[in-house]
Amino acid sequence: MALDVTAERLIPLPRDRVAGYAMDWRHDAVWTQGIREARLTRAADRGGFGPGAEVTRTAYFLGKRIDYVLRVAAYEPSRLLDMVSVAGPLPMHVTYTFDLHPRGTLARIRVRGDAAAHYRLAAPLMAWKVRSSLRKDLRDLERVLTSSPP
Repeated sequence: MALDVTAERLIPLPRDRVAGYAMDWRHDAVWTQGIREARLTRAADRGGFGPGAEVTRTAYFLGKRIDYVLRVAAYEPSRLLDMVSVAGPLPMHVTYTFDLHPRGTLARIRVRGDAAAHYRLAAPLMAWKVRSSLRKDLRDLERVLTSSPP
């Protein structure tokens, strides 16, 4: 099953603030559904966070613990974070984009993957669950950012 799910939300805050928080792996467990822990396990090619960096996440999905590693493929601060899985139970590609909008920031998360080998029978449920989780992620991102000082 090819999975391709996108969710977006207009967040009434400046793009630098929204993207800066969302792209910082240290905040993953605060606003991302199911993530219990995230660690920078490999620095970027030029140090710090950027292309080549790897973040290891521990999550729970459909009641199962999942450990996976995402490698940063593209990084444009305040605009784009594109990551691909290099270790984990299924191939995955996660893209975060943040676009300027007259009323704030249009935040978008897209998840693509191939779950055929692991979740063939649960494919419709999985797509629904991923979409629901992404919507909650963006809602929680807005909640966290609007309830804390800049």
